[in-house]
Amino acid sequence: MGIYLKFRALVCPPQAFHLRRVESRNHKPETPMPRLSRRRFLTSVTAACLSTPRFAGAAADNGKLEIVVDNGGWGRVSTADIRAVLRSTAAEVWPYCAGERLKPIRVYHRDDFPLTEFLHDWRGRIRIGLHCGDSRWNQMAFQFGHEFCHALAQHTAIALRGWHPPQHANLWFEESLCETSSLFVLRRLAVSWQQQTQFDVWRNYAPAMASYAGDRLAFPEHQLPAGTTFSAWFRENEPALRADARLREKNVIVARQMLPLFEAEPAGWDAMCYLNLGAHQQGKPLAQHLTEWQNNSPAEVRPFLGKIAALFPAGPAPAPAAASA
Repeated sequence: MGIYLKFRALVCPPQAFHLRRVESRNHKPETPMPRLSRRRFLTSVTAACLSTPRFAGAAADNGKLEIVVDNGGWGRVSTADIRAVLRSTAAEVWPYCAGERLKPIRVYHRDDFPLTEFLHDWRGRIRIGLHCGDSRWNQMAFQFGHEFCHALAQHTAIALRGWHPPQHANLWFEESLCETSSLFVLRRLAVSWQQQTQFDVWRNYAPAMASYAGDRLAFPEHQLPAGTTFSAWFRENEPALRADARLREKNVIVARQMLPLFEAEPAGWDAMCYLNLGAHQQGKPLAQHLTEWQNNSPAEVRPFLGKIAALFPAGPAPAPAAASA
């Protein structure tokens, strides 16, 4: 075992496989959820997943997903409560990934930033760290929505066939998709929790989910400059994104363009599992990355991916016209 670990450390240095991402600091304070007994909270979660046909289907597919929460660092909430909220968050996306397989997810608390680790733990579980605590369920859903999207892109059975290096020129696109996922799950939870008729605790907290997403979308730095089209903005900002994948303000601007498409066709989330199956070229053009994604994905989601690709101008910005004599 010692020789194996030394060999693994040589060929797979841990620092090379950590995808670091930092949540924007300029969001308003999260709304704490009223404390409640463990039994009452878990009862409300179970009933929420079974109270409508949509949740019944989600519960069936979500049952294939195993989430374990480590003790420590979460504040005045139980790991059972945290697990229930994480499962509710995943249930807004995972049911659309029919037939995909994902290893168990081990969630732990971090003191710095949320992170999905590239390597699994010694039991083969996916490790996701969250930087949140107490009953700030909207912040927890936001962070887990982002990291769960990374898990789909990197850790499903089909995604593991690609096994891309953690850093490449189009990593910003995955980061932007994960920002889209965060906003998507918050807006969906605002509706699904509001629809609960038997449990006030979820229904009363639903507006906090909506406000977290709304505030993030409303920040001036998360919007296109006045009078600028997305195509023009993207041509100007793509080089910076390719150089630094985690420019959060720019990631959110890209996510704003994709969010309406995913909300209209949520089955498109299944394509996340096929994002990284293309050629392993560090600096390949975005157009090639998008074409490979579309070609490697199931036929039923290819039209949707065509809509995503249509958002982005192909090729470099045209040269300015020569001045007339």
